[in-house]
Amino acid sequence: MARSERVKEEQSSLSSSVVRYQERNNEVEIDLAELFVRLLEKWYLILVAALIGTILAGVYTFRFVTPMYQSTCKLYVVNSKDSAINISDLQLGNYLAKDYTEVFTNWHVHERVLQKLGLDYTYQQMNNMVKVTNPSDTRILYITVTNPDPVEAKELADAYASVACEFIAVKMDTQQPNIFEEARVPVNPSSPNKTRNIIIGFLLGAILAVGIIVIQFITDDYVRTPEDIEKLLGLPTLGAVTEQETLKQANDHQKKSRHKANKSKGGSRS
Repeated sequence: MARSERVKEEQSSLSSSVVRYQERNNEVEIDLAELFVRLLEKWYLILVAALIGTILAGVYTFRFVTPMYQSTCKLYVVNSKDSAINISDLQLGNYLAKDYTEVFTNWHVHERVLQKLGLDYTYQQMNNMVKVTNPSDTRILYITVTNPDPVEAKELADAYASVACEFIAVKMDTQQPNIFEEARVPVNPSSPNKTRNIIIGFLLGAILAVGIIVIQFITDDYVRTPEDIEKLLGLPTLGAVTEQETLKQANDHQKKSRHKANKSKGGSRS
C-alpha cells in the first residue's frame, strides 16, 4: 500500500513538472547572460557576416552607384547704391531672395539654360538637378547643381545664374542681381559617401547575424544537459548516461548476442 502511494506521488510530481514545463514553454523567457554567452560563442559567425556585408556594400558603392558632383554659383540679390545699409534694406533683400528662388522653377528659365548649353534634359530633370538656397540673414542666393559630369555641373550653375539675372531684371522689373561668385569645377564627388556605406554594410551584416542567433536561441527548446532538465522540469537528475557509453553498451550487447548465436550454431552442428 505504501509503495502504491509512493508511485502515485511520483506520478503526480512528474505530471506537475510536465505542466510547469508546458507553461514555461508557452512563455518566452530570455536569459540575457546565457544569450550573451551564446553570442560570444558565435563571434566568428558575426564577424563573417559583417565582412560579407562590408564586401557587398563596397561592391555596390564602387560598381553600381554613379558618382555625383555639385557645383555652386552665388548671386547677390540687392545692389545698394548708398554706402549705408539700414534694416529695411536687409529685410527687402531677404524678401527678394525668397522671391528669386521661385525663378529657378520657371520653365522659361529651364528652356533658356538648355538652349544656351545645347543640352537635352526634361524640365523635371532640371528641377531635380538645381537647388537654390538662401542662408538666413543674407542677401545671397546659392545656386547648386548636382550632375554626374563635374564640368557640366559647373556650366549649368553658371548658366542658371546668368539666365536668372536677365529674367529677374526683365520680368520682375527690378535691378539685376550681380554674380557674387562663379561656380568651380568640383574635384571630388559629393555622393556616394563610400566610407559611410561601407560602415553601414558592416553594421547591417553584424546585426543580421546577431538577429539570427537570437531567434535561434529563443526558439531552441531542445534538452541537452542535466541543467536543462532541472531548469525546465524543476527535478534533480540522479545520473547521466553519455552517448558514447550508450553506444558502447549497445555494441557489447550485439557482440554477446552474436557470440551466443555462434555457440548455439556450433553445438547444433556437433
